[in-house]
Amino acid sequence: MNIDTTQEYVLENDRVLLRPFTPEDVALLLPFSIQEPELWTYSLVSGAGEENFRSYVAHAFKKKRIKDSYPFIVFDKKTQKYAGSTRFYDIQPHHKTIQLGYTWYGKDFQGTGLNKNCKYLLLEFAFETVGVERVEFRADANNARSIAAMKSIGCTAEGILRSNCTAPEGRRSSIVLSILKEEWFTTVKEQLKNRLT
Repeated sequence: MNIDTTQEYVLENDRVLLRPFTPEDVALLLPFSIQEPELWTYSLVSGAGEENFRSYVAHAFKKKRIKDSYPFIVFDKKTQKYAGSTRFYDIQPHHKTIQLGYTWYGKDFQGTGLNKNCKYLLLEFAFETVGVERVEFRADANNARSIAAMKSIGCTAEGILRSNCTAPEGRRSSIVLSILKEEWFTTVKEQLKNRLT
């Protein structure tokens, strides 16, 4: 199992295109940080406001350089607009595990089916190209919308890590969810594919 962080992975279907996030892309997504700061309400690292957003992106690139992260920019083919970002992180080749998160989309792209298309492509890549055994997801335990979205793509909730990390406003408890390789091939892939719009 390996994600080569020096490679340019492009994932796409009829609805969405995901390509590596580059420094030049900051200007494409900066308006979201200024006009929709609430997108980062539950984020451990806030991207709200230009200074925070540039720091948020710099952190992603730093993690990519040390082979711990692979951020994508998301392009919505339906509207022909850039919609947000997502990334693989906590890449652990020895354990064949990876986390999928830091996902956010502008308000106009939420609830449109875009996320399911993104997750389908990312999960297909992780299980079928990279060869992971487990994809893990985490969220603020109070983020009902995000938790519902993860369950809707086939994630199994495993439990709550109580007060497990420092958040912008004190401490946070995190819910842990996952999809296993055998689940992807036996049920999740087909069920998610049938829900794509």
